[in-house]
Amino acid sequence: MTIAAIIVAAGRGTRAGGDMPKQWRALAGRRVIDWTVAAFEATPEISRIVVVLHPEDVDLFAPRDRVEVTTGAASRAGSVRNGLEYLDATPDKGEVVYTMIHDVARCCTKPAYVSYVSYELQTPGTRAVAPALPVTDALWEGTDGHVTGTRDRSGLYRAQTPQAFVFKDILAAHRAFSGDAADDVEVARAHGIPVRIIDGDESNLKITHAPDFIRAEKILRDQMDIRIGQGYDVHRFDLGDHVMLCGVAIPHTKTLQGHSDADVGMHALTDAIYGALAQGDIGRHFPPSDPQWKGAESHIFLRHAVELVREKGFKINNMDVTLICEHPKITPHAEAMIACLSSITGVAQDRISVKATTSERLGFTGREEGIAAQAAVTLVPA
Repeated sequence: MTIAAIIVAAGRGTRAGGDMPKQWRALAGRRVIDWTVAAFEATPEISRIVVVLHPEDVDLFAPRDRVEVTTGAASRAGSVRNGLEYLDATPDKGEVVYTMIHDVARCCTKPAYVSYVSYELQTPGTRAVAPALPVTDALWEGTDGHVTGTRDRSGLYRAQTPQAFVFKDILAAHRAFSGDAADDVEVARAHGIPVRIIDGDESNLKITHAPDFIRAEKILRDQMDIRIGQGYDVHRFDLGDHVMLCGVAIPHTKTLQGHSDADVGMHALTDAIYGALAQGDIGRHFPPSDPQWKGAESHIFLRHAVELVREKGFKINNMDVTLICEHPKITPHAEAMIACLSSITGVAQDRISVKATTSERLGFTGREEGIAAQAAVTLVPA
């Protein structure tokens, strides 16, 4: 059952200040639009995401897996309709049953909240849901900076997005609607579609004025997606004269046996990165059954993992590798290992740790039958 999201991003956002539309401005290390789209990408219920852009902005945002781009119109309602018509015209990419419509300026929306809207939308008998917060402040009327009267706040709500609908209903409503509208609830109600109010989220603010950037940054910093991964690997000793550890050839009376160059430290680190991204392990990406990887240098695997980090919108904050063996001694080579890992990953050397320990002559490492390695990494949004 396909649920599509339309993210309206064709406006000019002049009230927010700055020298560019607010959706393209930097916020907590990413652009506003990137935060918004990422929330829907991280929501498993969403099958398609259509970003509606101003025609002059189409080169600023590249489509990718599940994320498509179309152009907007002169009004918000017109832009939404363009997004709906695009979905209707592209059933080969997934026929849509439900759709959510969201303002790009609501960049603090959480994936869990999008899932909540999806759940409420699919309640039997529901044709549309819209999140809102009850008005709790006193309401005044004012003229020339002076209070001229009050208003009853009973039954009043602050509307939010994503607003969600049965796709064919909201498409028909927009096709029948003329002029602009404050939001899609107005369009839906004009077409006779009942809209159920669901609980809003106080942190789901819309960037409208310059101070909103400060509030949004605090919210995003507090909910920042931090990923932690760990890796573990073991290789047995074989006849040889050196071992490869974290990219450094260390003279030794033995070598490590493996399908590739058996760099146990780099393998553990690579698996830690894959783990943080929920992308499996080295064997998934470089199967040992494939002869092309026989004897391969392990930096190939690590570079691939690092590229995946970039593609997923993260960066490596720090890395920690522990090598477990009796011999060879690691400490004399630790700085060279750190320098090698830094050159491969682009992570500063003061954010990389390589250290060693023994197993007090217990187990296979204590009997000097092989070397084990553990690694941990932390990923943060780029």
